[in-house]
Amino acid sequence: MASMLYRCFVLATLVIAVAAAAVSCSAACPFCSMQGQTLTGDINQASMVLYGTLANAKLDPNAGLGQGTTDLRIESVIKKHEILGDQKVVTLPRYVPTDKDNTKFLIFCDVFKGKIDPYRGVPVKATSDIVKYLQGAIAVKDKPIAERLKFFFDYLDNADIEIANDAYKEFGNAGYNDYRDMAKRLPAAKIAKWLADPDTPSFRYGLYAYLLGHCGTENDAQLLRKMLDDPDKRLSSGVDGMLAGYTLLKPKEGWQYSRGLLKDSSKEFMIRYAALRAARFFWESRPDVIDKKELVEGVSLLLDQSDVADLAIEDLRKWGRWEVCDRVLGLYGKSSHDVPIVKRAILRYALSCTDKKAKAFVDGLRQKDPEMVKDVEELLKLETNTAPVPPANK
Repeated sequence: MASMLYRCFVLATLVIAVAAAAVSCSAACPFCSMQGQTLTGDINQASMVLYGTLANAKLDPNAGLGQGTTDLRIESVIKKHEILGDQKVVTLPRYVPTDKDNTKFLIFCDVFKGKIDPYRGVPVKATSDIVKYLQGAIAVKDKPIAERLKFFFDYLDNADIEIANDAYKEFGNAGYNDYRDMAKRLPAAKIAKWLADPDTPSFRYGLYAYLLGHCGTENDAQLLRKMLDDPDKRLSSGVDGMLAGYTLLKPKEGWQYSRGLLKDSSKEFMIRYAALRAARFFWESRPDVIDKKELVEGVSLLLDQSDVADLAIEDLRKWGRWEVCDRVLGLYGKSSHDVPIVKRAILRYALSCTDKKAKAFVDGLRQKDPEMVKDVEELLKLETNTAPVPPANK
């Protein structure tokens, strides 16, 4: 009974992990560290969005602690509802203490039973471009995504961090094919300036470097190489995008640099993982840049590194690279790789592999540990991507 409960728990956990991975990988920027709901999405969900100044906050002593009303003096209507009419001031059924620093507010509202129901307020500096930004975002919301992203590009370095991060999330939510061609027409000098600016948040390096790889020059390749060689820059979350951008501009030199990171087991895990992510990008999105056999050879360098071997094995499985079958199966008996996550990755590879040696391996393991084999088989069936694994050498 205990064994069955454990098995159910394992399967449930794995199902959740697979589903989460599918969602996070679906149509998202490969080198952005921020995705999620944007202000445009928030506006789409709201019945009405207003912008203005709060004033005349009043407590209602009969309505309970902290209850009351506050007036919103409307300066702009971002999204209108017929209930507003021509009103220039609306009274919100919330008590919001106001100060005298001229802070403005975006107020997101529903309309319930004929009344305005504000459910979210976003404070905004009076000098912010938020109204112009949101009106522009709404104007392009039904345009082709490349055109929309060109609009958001112009706000990536906005002084209002709320706007800058929102524009970044628009890129984070977009897939590579959404802006591959558009990126070629972006101003390389502007992107290079952002990358060279010490005040640029490090989490943006990946996107900026990756975009620069499409529109940059020889000098920009040198900038990306300098960043990659900088120990401080290499601690950022954008190393994968830097590697991709550098390789797009200089394929031979860029791939040799990534290969060196993949080979060097003394490098930090996150550095080697960044190189693996760059390799994935070229396999999945830009097979015209690096030969697939070179990518397989580079990723295979990770097989002997126990802390990252499971990730490499999983990629080789998804890519259908059965020519490394002997190397992968040979890891199963090594003491350095004798951990559940690596053993399961090897088994997943063997179950997917078309090589006769893999079938013999699975048959032998089924005799020794039938429950583990059954668990992994069921997980493979639950994968959202049901397309057949491609044959090797294509």
